[in-house]
Amino acid sequence: MTTPRKTIYQGKIVDLGLDTVSLPPHPPFELEIVRHPGGAGVLAVNDQQQVCLIYQFRHAVGGWIWEVPAGKIDPGEAPRHTAARELQEEAGLNADEWCDLGSMYSTPGFCSEVVYLYLARQLQPIPLSHEPLEFIEIHWVDYAEALRWVHQDKIRDAKTVIALLRAQPYLVAAAQ
Repeated sequence: MTTPRKTIYQGKIVDLGLDTVSLPPHPPFELEIVRHPGGAGVLAVNDQQQVCLIYQFRHAVGGWIWEVPAGKIDPGEAPRHTAARELQEEAGLNADEWCDLGSMYSTPGFCSEVVYLYLARQLQPIPLSHEPLEFIEIHWVDYAEALRWVHQDKIRDAKTVIALLRAQPYLVAAAQ
């Protein structure tokens, strides 16, 4: 049970506030909680069983990381639409086949963000439209190699790890 939220900071992407929580028999306590509109990510796989990974600079973690194309859900936007938009913007791809890979909590200890994950196949190239301050390289990596990167700690982004692992039953079935 929570009481009204005390906002600390309201930004374009996040809302940081203090929530007072009551969990009887304990006395009420405050939690710093980030409210986030959610996001969507997409694992795009071509006919050669290669996955589209982006190598993107992320200031928050101090460098470049491997990720699936992904982004924030805009107000009123369906997660699947977000995934298609981000696939086009970040990777220059359209997909005819979509499979829902479920959702995940990015950091549930302090953040409300839910990330919806999709598998996209039957891809066609279309024009890129990176945001002005996005620093992205697009790479095609064999699916098996990407899985090795997960186990070698080369891919550390949670949504990417989960998307790669959740896609495995679909991709193994397609390869047979």
